[in-house]
Amino acid sequence: MQNTGGNCQFTRRRDARKSCFLFLLLLGISCPRILAASEEATPVREADAVCANCHREIFRTYLATPMAMASGLAAERLFPGTLLHARSGVEYQISIQEGVAWLSYRKASDPAIRGREQLDYFLGSGHLGLTYLYQKNNYLLESPIAYYPNLNTYAMKPGLEKIEHMPGALTVNATCLRCHMSAVQRPDPGTENRYQGLPFLHVGITCESCHGDTRAHVSTSGAAEVVNPVKLEPAKRDSICIVCHLEGATSVERYGRSVLDFKPGENIAAYISYFSYSSESNTKRGVSEIEQFNSSKCKRATGAEMSCMNCHDPHRFPLPVERVTFYRSKCLACHMQPKYANNHYASNLDCVSCHMPKIGAKNIPHVAWTDHRIRQHPDQAESNAGSIEDRTELVPILPDSSNPRDLALAYYNLTVNGNTEVRARTMALLSAEVRLSSDDTAVLRAYGILTEWNGGRALSEKLYRAVLNQDATSLTATTNLGTLLAKSGDLLAAAALWRPVFTRNEDILGLGENLGTLECMLGEKDRALDVLKRVLIYSPDMPEIRNRLKTIESTSQCTKLDEPSAPR
Repeated sequence: MQNTGGNCQFTRRRDARKSCFLFLLLLGISCPRILAASEEATPVREADAVCANCHREIFRTYLATPMAMASGLAAERLFPGTLLHARSGVEYQISIQEGVAWLSYRKASDPAIRGREQLDYFLGSGHLGLTYLYQKNNYLLESPIAYYPNLNTYAMKPGLEKIEHMPGALTVNATCLRCHMSAVQRPDPGTENRYQGLPFLHVGITCESCHGDTRAHVSTSGAAEVVNPVKLEPAKRDSICIVCHLEGATSVERYGRSVLDFKPGENIAAYISYFSYSSESNTKRGVSEIEQFNSSKCKRATGAEMSCMNCHDPHRFPLPVERVTFYRSKCLACHMQPKYANNHYASNLDCVSCHMPKIGAKNIPHVAWTDHRIRQHPDQAESNAGSIEDRTELVPILPDSSNPRDLALAYYNLTVNGNTEVRARTMALLSAEVRLSSDDTAVLRAYGILTEWNGGRALSEKLYRAVLNQDATSLTATTNLGTLLAKSGDLLAAAALWRPVFTRNEDILGLGENLGTLECMLGEKDRALDVLKRVLIYSPDMPEIRNRLKTIESTSQCTKLDEPSAPR
């Protein structure tokens, strides 16, 4: 849904769909799923309305859960507010006008930096934080500010606090959406975040996200069974929770697999490998509930019999007034001895407040996570307090979920994210995998990048070409190969590679900056101007781009500029 759509069009569309939902629900049937192919994703309340025919109470309580509210239409969960980011001088405002949500921005010191984007979706249940997504020319982008309930205001997204200008376009990756939206689609080939259709069909986590395809179940009035997580073998049962509640220090998709293809009833380990540092504290990262839970005495004592569902009801989130008794009943289901049921801290019946307190996550500011280690004496010092964490040794989190290929790519992830201590080991592991996996584009691409870093341009070029022979749309291989060609003096060949890639990825700042520079070096003034102007559509406050644009516009011809650098 583009900003040029207009308020009236938006209102009419929403009113029409709302009328359809209410009318058909009264008749006992749901709105056709074809609505998901319209201009915006459908909320859970509409996508799963058919489930209410037989499971009305479950459907009613589920709509109030964090999963059902993990995302939605922006105008339906908007917190109007303003944030002045002092370091950049940019003021942001989130507002709603005639039912339409907007992100506005302006910079007092520069009248040219002023505009607004129509917000399409919110992301986050609001328990920890809330951000907004918008679409611009089919690119899915994220607001640079987020709402934090514990602050009761907006703040810059993590990593943007110290930026001295409005950040460039924040692209949204499909794998980041899969835990907040349902039926997440793949982006257009050769792009990171461009979608000709909907990026996802439904907002919120639908029933099918945990129960699988329900068409046969619905068409047979329940005779055909759906996936029931409780009845699955432990690994497949737990996979349904793991797919969204485990990140680890890093993760790697298995060869030829995408986690977007995971279906309830399958083993998540067939799609992705998760790794953590061997001596890492599992309380310093967000989304580490599974790791913490697996290390708890409760889980270790009961083994496969215990799962997340022993304590959490996926269909119902307890109200604040019943939260204490709800979770206490879960504890007493195992701890039945009288000393716990009757005498253990009778003045405080909130087991969670003592044994599962809120803790911070160093990688996510402004939020606190529930400690799922379920410690007997959480007030005692950490057992590894004072020890130095080993940031060089990775171990798989799930049993039998790793292989040498995945381990090599896991170390590669750490390397490109700044862990220099594992760089040599990464090169050795990838080198071995390249000899074994000549058709694995992920391995070839990773080894090509690190080889380029080490000065091996000839081998890097060979590796990038090998990737492109198998995947002609590979964004990384194309951009990096173009960089090598440009640095070697073959500017025309580099331009031939980058031009079509940029038409598919106009919002990628580094790519546009490089191509604009290259066009200038080739004497293509009009092309250079066009590229840089298009970059500023998505990233309007980039001082270097704006200065370069002014320089080119003020000269009679395009002169040679700085050598381009490689986007990763």
